[in-house]
Amino acid sequence: MDSPTQNTSLQRLQNVEKRIVRVLELAGGVMGELANPTGPSKEFINNHCLEFMKMIKDIQVTLRDEIKSACEYRPFEKCDYSSRISNEICCKKLEYILSQLDSMKQTVDEYQATI
Repeated sequence: MDSPTQNTSLQRLQNVEKRIVRVLELAGGVMGELANPTGPSKEFINNHCLEFMKMIKDIQVTLRDEIKSACEYRPFEKCDYSSRISNEICCKKLEYILSQLDSMKQTVDEYQATI
């Protein structure tokens, strides 16, 4: 599995890529050994199969963690976007109301000046 020092997603995925290459090499080695005219070596097959299974498990765990991490990453979900927009709308409403009040005050002032 990946060490804790591999902290970026890209590094973990590059490691998975290397493991996949190694898994293919192991599978090729086992196939070559099975095709050996003198018969396959039981120890060789066992060692390669054990390493193969360990590598597959490590790949699976790393990919599962990366998928989980990608699904949890929602940069805009925790943002206060809706609160900020609401505040901006409220500010616009207040600016409009102030302009209406200023207009009403001017009308009242003009009316009182004519009396």
